[in-house]
Amino acid sequence: MKEFTPAPDSPSIVSVTDRVMPVALGMAVTSAHFLANRAAFVGGEENVALVDAKGEISKVAVHSGGILSTASDGKRLVMGGDDGKVVALDAKGEVTLLATDPKRRWIDAVALHADGAFAWSAGKTAFVKSGKLEEKSIEVPSTVGGLAFAPKGLRLAIAHYNGATLWFPNMAATAEFLPWAGSHLGVTFSPDNKFLVTTMHEPALHGWRLADNRHMRMTGYPGRVRSMSWSAGGKALATSGADTVILWPFASKDGPMGKEPAMLAPLSARVSVVACHPKNDILAAGYSDGTVLMVRLEDGAEILVRRNGTEPVAALAWNAKGTLLAFADENGDGGLLEL
Repeated sequence: MKEFTPAPDSPSIVSVTDRVMPVALGMAVTSAHFLANRAAFVGGEENVALVDAKGEISKVAVHSGGILSTASDGKRLVMGGDDGKVVALDAKGEVTLLATDPKRRWIDAVALHADGAFAWSAGKTAFVKSGKLEEKSIEVPSTVGGLAFAPKGLRLAIAHYNGATLWFPNMAATAEFLPWAGSHLGVTFSPDNKFLVTTMHEPALHGWRLADNRHMRMTGYPGRVRSMSWSAGGKALATSGADTVILWPFASKDGPMGKEPAMLAPLSARVSVVACHPKNDILAAGYSDGTVLMVRLEDGAEILVRRNGTEPVAALAWNAKGTLLAFADENGDGGLLEL
């Protein structure tokens, strides 16, 4: 393991592990977010656990069944459930009902926009609602796999079978279809709004350069990519799906086309979730054996945050300032680390 070299007044690598505040959530966890400086651990069923800096846990019931999709902007957490509802949770623990599907269909995907707009999907239909617009919807060729708002402008990307659709809800123009054979399950815009990347049912990513819709094939994974995160500044995209963190370069106008990805933090376990630091070129990686590492992008140096020996890590999140890291495994055993 290549390690960070601590400054003279920095804690040792062992002390970083020892400084983790254990958090026993007592429920299965699917994702983690921060609402201000409270960690929000999303359960598989009904509840979100809010954890403050002292480790105090308060559970909030948000759905009457399974929680299927989540998105957060640091101020609120929007979730969709198998009860057909879209709800929001704020840092105070208050729940607001945002929408209900009239047919009580499952809410498979949700997304949040910086201006407060939100999107959700049920079956083949994607919906958008904001304070400025009435609710609008669009139907795509198959069940929606994922949703993402563009960094600029009210533009929504919708992943589905055989490609993705780009839609401006407040314009009369026809939605743009980006084709690529296969099932697309998740979607993200690059922070500079130049690229669109989807995760697929097969062990691969697919991307488009939006200036000319040129294809970007990102293959070679041994397993399906279930987690991806943009580095601070958007120069690289970190992904799970292998026994190393796969880091695709996006600093040039061609993105990863014709380039090999960097492979960081190899272990004899599969990377299950990644989360890039919001301000520095560091990422956190969780593994299938319960290990959590912090990794420096420049040289791959590592700091051990959590040792192996548990269920797979299911959730990782940084707060907006990058001073707090939250993590949890599939059983809900996790921790908070203050940096």
